[in-house]
Amino acid sequence: MLIAVCDACYEGRQRVRELIEEYGRTREQDIEVEEYSSGAALCSGMSHIKEFDIIFLDVNIDEMDGLQAAKRINDIYPDIPIVLVASMISYALEGYRVNAARFLVKDDLDATIAGCLDDLWDKLRRKHQKAVFAFVEGNRELEIQKIIYIETERHKNIFHTSDADYGLYKKLDEIEEELAPYGFVRVHQSYLVNMRYVDKISSYLMRLITGKEISVPKARYPKVKEMYAMYKENNG
Repeated sequence: MLIAVCDACYEGRQRVRELIEEYGRTREQDIEVEEYSSGAALCSGMSHIKEFDIIFLDVNIDEMDGLQAAKRINDIYPDIPIVLVASMISYALEGYRVNAARFLVKDDLDATIAGCLDDLWDKLRRKHQKAVFAFVEGNRELEIQKIIYIETERHKNIFHTSDADYGLYKKLDEIEEELAPYGFVRVHQSYLVNMRYVDKISSYLMRLITGKEISVPKARYPKVKEMYAMYKENNG
């Protein structure tokens, strides 16, 4: 796991680094930490940002403050969890506005950082979970979170992924049971959707970030909306 720590204060960076490294030793996790002294330095070039699994950002840093840096990173790499660190809880609302995964108060870091990392590590593990499927095209190992949605066509289910489409002869009910723990919701008799890719649900219509629109039957609509709301609450 690669974690970035950004804080203008050297002592502040060291404290967060030490707590993260202690967490790694306790949980027997291989963790590498990279330090940055400003938001501008962290965001310089931006291409390296995609290598980080988690980013810890101090809110009060010079040149580009933590909130500005968080917004810039989130706009380009929305899947990277950002943990905002500040001296006062009053910044928490601003953290939600930039889609921060967590907000930690400096005085409470000793008691809160391990729980924060436990939660984020669990989500990262599930995000990169893989499974082997016996597709018509042959066996394929897929990252589950690369599956956008699954659509029934006659007796075959089509897996629409971020890389390609694959066909599978298996009941959608069985696939739904297997993928439910990973944030998939049955929005229609013929559609199983990864909620990670949902842009909006309204007026009995689900719109995906790809532009695909799927009608949600009236009988399913309340449950689908409830499940999506719970997913958003738990996944920021």
